[in-house]
Formats: sequence, structure tokens, C-alpha cells
Amino acid sequence: MNIDKAMLDRSIEQTLALCRIPSPTGFTRDAERYVEATLKETGYAPTRSAKGSMLCDLGGEGKPLVLAAHIDTLGAIVRAVKANGRLRYSKIGGYPDLNLVTETCLIHTREGLSFTGTFQPVDASSHVNKKLGDGKMDEENMEILVDERCSKKEEALALGIAPGNIVSIDARPILTPSGFLKSRHLDDKASAGILLALAEALRSGALVAKRKLWLLFTTYEEVGHGGAVLPAGVADMISVDMGAVGDDLGCDEYKVSICAKDSAGPCDWELTNALVLAAKRAECEFAVDVYPSYSADADVSLRSGYDIRHAIIGPGVYASHGYERTHSDAMANTLALLAEFLKD
Repeated sequence: MNIDKAMLDRSIEQTLALCRIPSPTGFTRDAERYVEATLKETGYAPTRSAKGSMLCDLGGEGKPLVLAAHIDTLGAIVRAVKANGRLRYSKIGGYPDLNLVTETCLIHTREGLSFTGTFQPVDASSHVNKKLGDGKMDEENMEILVDERCSKKEEALALGIAPGNIVSIDARPILTPSGFLKSRHLDDKASAGILLALAEALRSGALVAKRKLWLLFTTYEEVGHGGAVLPAGVADMISVDMGAVGDDLGCDEYKVSICAKDSAGPCDWELTNALVLAAKRAECEFAVDVYPSYSADADVSLRSGYDIRHAIIGPGVYASHGYERTHSDAMANTLALLAEFLKD
């Protein structure tokens, strides 16, 4: 595998920057602005849909291809303020509440203020609550503690903390000396970072695409309606998302995943074959896997009526929808696959 180190470093840099920007579904404006500014600085002219998705024409000629990643993440919303000033929440996106235990967060008010907090089990002091480990971790047995002096509902409300406030989960992005990238929301900010680095490489001439190419950064993927806007005339769409890691799957944290089937059904046979052949030519570490509990933006595009071929790829990510981990090798393999595929 031969991939430009500067492009790999840039993809990791962009991933870390995106992970630091809170962007739960429905609260993505800052991430949208970052992507828009980055693309404009590179020399492109992105446009924004009514829902905030960023669409960018990278130029080229031939059968139009869209590469899509999403910039919205999992999160929560304040469901109610309790009598003791603590918060009930409702999750945004699909994930187990276990993945929230002791996670720090920000509560974003409609007045533009943000307050820090922590997800905790109810009655979380183990020296007092001897049954702490017995209860099920769910929205009824957990709460958010706000880091303010508000021990009463009225005190929290006076701060602007109220039902409907968005809650973002702190990402805590880290790049280790051994090349591991750890963070919340690598799904899908790792792939968004890859696409931003790809755009820069195409603009500089370090990479050449032999077909018309668009990038799409969507904002409602985690709740199932992200990829509902495509440019006219698109023939193929590749969701650049993530590869899940787990029992009976070939993908790991060092490979690029090529999805053969997700929860919506099989990906296009010919397009997937072309990706497999490109991975082999590029000498990538890759796996072809089936994900029965997984969906991507391409599925939404198909349900929206677009007549396209579709495929799904992405770097291998462990602990999906939790505190996730991938490796720079998986990022490099994904970049190498895309670079080789764009040569066709």
C-alpha cells in the first residue's frame, strides 16, 4: 500500500478537529460551518441544503459519483428537569445507556449558553447505595448532574436549563504514540476527516479522479434521514462510514471495511466488486463483511427514490457508538482504497 503521508496526517488532523466540535443530530451548525470553511479555504464552493447537509462539487468528468459521510453524532436531549435539579434525558440516535455511564457532557440552552455535566446512575455513591451495580442502566435509572449550584428544579430553570435543551457527549479525542485514534463519534467523523483530506489532495493535484466527483456531508444520519439530497445525474454513491469490529467479522481496527450487506439489504454487486478489486490493486488490508444491524446514508438515498448504485466502506472502528477506537492504518487503508478507486 502506498499512500501519501501528508494526506494521512491531514485526515487525522481533520478528524480530531471535527471530534472536538459538538454536533448531535439537530445541533450541527458549528460542524457545518467548519466543513464549509475548510472546503472554501481549499478552493471549492460548497452549498448547504435546507437541513444543513454540505454538498461540494470537486470537478472532473464522467459518470458522477458521490462520496458521503455524516457529521452528526449521537447525543441526548433534556426530557425533564427533576425536583432535585437533575435532568432526565432522551437519547438521540441508537445506543445502549450503558455507554453513557460517567460520561461528561455539555447541556446547550436555547439562549446560546452551555453548562457542563455528567451522566450518572441515580443514587451513584457506592459507599451509600449497596445495590448500585444491580440496576439496569437506562433512561429511568440514570440522570444528568449539572455542574452548577442547582439543587432545585427552579434553580436549573433559572439558568436556562429546560426540556428540549440539546446534550452533547464529550468526545475526548486522543491520538496515541502507537497510532490509535480514540474518541466518541469516530462514527462518522473519521470518514468525514478522510473526505476533507481527499478534497485537498484533489485540489493540489496530488490525487486525480477520472470521473465527476461530489462530496456530501450529511446532518441527520444517526436518526435515519441524512442522505435524502443528491445532485442531479448521480450514478453511484459510496457511503464512507465505518467498519464494525466484533464476533464473526473480518474487519478490525487496522483494515478498511467493504460492506456487502447492511440492514437495508445487499449493496450493489458490481460497485462492491469494483471496490474489492481496487483494494487488491492498492494492496490494502481490507475485509468484506455483512452488518445486519447497520445502516448508512446510501440506504436513505435509495428510500428517497434515487436510482443509483450504492456501496458502503469505512475504517474499522471498535466499540461502535461508545468510546470508539481505530488506528491510523485503517485511515490509511481507507484513503488508499478511495485513491485507487478514483483512478477508474
